[in-house]
Amino acid sequence: MIKGISFLRHAATPADYERLTSFFSALGFTPGSSWDEEQSRGSSFLAPLGNIEIVEGQMPSAADVMVEVTQLDAVREAAIGWLRNHGAEPVGLVAEIVETDWKSRMFTIEPVAGHVFGFWEWTDPLKGKPIAVEGDLSAAGMRFAIVAARWNAVITDRLLEGALDALLRSGAARRHIEIVRVPGAWEVPAAARTLAERIPINGGPGAVDAIITLGCLIRGETAHYEAIYNEVARGIGQSQQETGIPHAFGVLTCETLEQALNRAGIKAGNKGFEAAIAAIEMVSLCRKLTDASEGA
Repeated sequence: MIKGISFLRHAATPADYERLTSFFSALGFTPGSSWDEEQSRGSSFLAPLGNIEIVEGQMPSAADVMVEVTQLDAVREAAIGWLRNHGAEPVGLVAEIVETDWKSRMFTIEPVAGHVFGFWEWTDPLKGKPIAVEGDLSAAGMRFAIVAARWNAVITDRLLEGALDALLRSGAARRHIEIVRVPGAWEVPAAARTLAERIPINGGPGAVDAIITLGCLIRGETAHYEAIYNEVARGIGQSQQETGIPHAFGVLTCETLEQALNRAGIKAGNKGFEAAIAAIEMVSLCRKLTDASEGA
């Protein structure tokens, strides 16, 4: 399973290293994991989306690292302010914003000699589509509960690992993630409902912002499979609707153990990871919709 992509940039000196890390921090990148070993050290910065683009013919930009943003003008002003705060004049280091032939606007900046980065935004970000409100994929400041069944643990443990990976990669704090283990999928809705209705100690709208439900049902030779699945799905859906707390559905329903393994990270992605991403987006979306309603 492909989990992420990293582009490595070599800083020639400790000063260049500090300058580059300061630059990306100032522009609002989410900090990732870092390391400091005898032979090297490194800092990572996360973005919601990563791409590899293969180009034939003329390259579309002078920079080989392109960062898509919103509010390009504000990003450029922030970059100029960072340069001045670090004793450098922007002239020659920050290019003007230009229109491209691929329906976008962009500028380049060279915060450290030899390190050129491009920042760009679509001229028509909606591409003719109606305006839509969508959730963001930053989990910073959000609180989550994960309800995971122990039955079929060879599958559910992988789903749990995927969910934790998604939350932590997206900026969630470990102390804001609560893990609850239940015997099987049948018990998942009851635990989820209890968590959703729990009153927070310090006040606020709820003890958690979203609940991620994980389990695995594999069809046998009887109708037991359908009976369990229908009640589990109904219970999780009812808990979400009646409490208003987003519940991400990560309960697998598979014909065979092989299918379940494939959906737990072998071939078809990790459904625990996907459920956690859906939970993050729904929390963000609910907050936006609530803010819009209160501001109306």
